[in-house]
Parts: sequence; structure tokens; C-alpha cells
Amino acid sequence: MKKVILAAALVMSLVTPLAISAQTRPANPALGSVTLNRKVTADGQPLAAGTYQVRLSADEPKPVVGQSAGGARYVEFVRGGKVVAREVATVVSDADVKSIVKGPQPARGGVRVDLLKGNDYVRVWINRGGTNYIIHMPPVA
Repeated sequence: MKKVILAAALVMSLVTPLAISAQTRPANPALGSVTLNRKVTADGQPLAAGTYQVRLSADEPKPVVGQSAGGARYVEFVRGGKVVAREVATVVSDADVKSIVKGPQPARGGVRVDLLKGNDYVRVWINRGGTNYIIHMPPVA
């Protein structure tokens, strides 16, 4: 009987911290709020101009050849509490971003939305805690 009680106590001591950690960590952390001044295509679907909350999805796309794990994440565009679109964001550290992306970058904790040269893509760039999330979406004509 003592062995059963000890085994149960051991299991509870291992499971309880995991349950508490899962409860305190947000499933889809918010990255910030962005305003799109034009209609774009996100994940093959039109996304209307307007203001959206952007948050990380729990899903990650499979890395492409040469890309490290965690180099891309799905982000969700939320309006009125509902996910209305999702798209892939490239994930780049502050240390590496200057060698990859040209032009002014957002301040730490900031957001930039730019129509890129040639009007081919709208770039949403979110800097959260020294990590940059860069999303490219084509405008809808």
C-alpha cells in the first residue's frame, strides 16, 4: 500500500507542474495590432483592408531545404475575436535581420506595414522581444 501511495505522489509531483505551465502559457501569443491599408491575399484567400490583431498559431510549417526548424511560423489575423486569415511568417532574430531585409525596421515591440517596390507585396513586419516576424502578402487588384 505504501508503494502505491509513493508512486501516486511521484506521478502527481511530475504532472502538476506541467499542468500549471500549460495553464499559464498562452496558446496563441499576440504579436501586435496591424492596419492594412489595402486588400491583400492571405493563404490564398482575400483579406480586407482594416485593423487586425496578429497572433502566433500553434501550427508550424515544415521547414524548407536549408531552413532551420522554427524559421517560419503560421500567424493568425484576428478581427472581432475570430480568426479571419492565416499566413506564414518568416522568423528572424534581431542579430540576423539586417543581413536579410533591406529598409527601415520597426523598433523593438513595433510594427511596420510597407508596400514593397513594384507594388508586388505588402510586407507586415512585427518585432516582438528581439524576434522579427515578416509576412509577405500580395495586394488584390
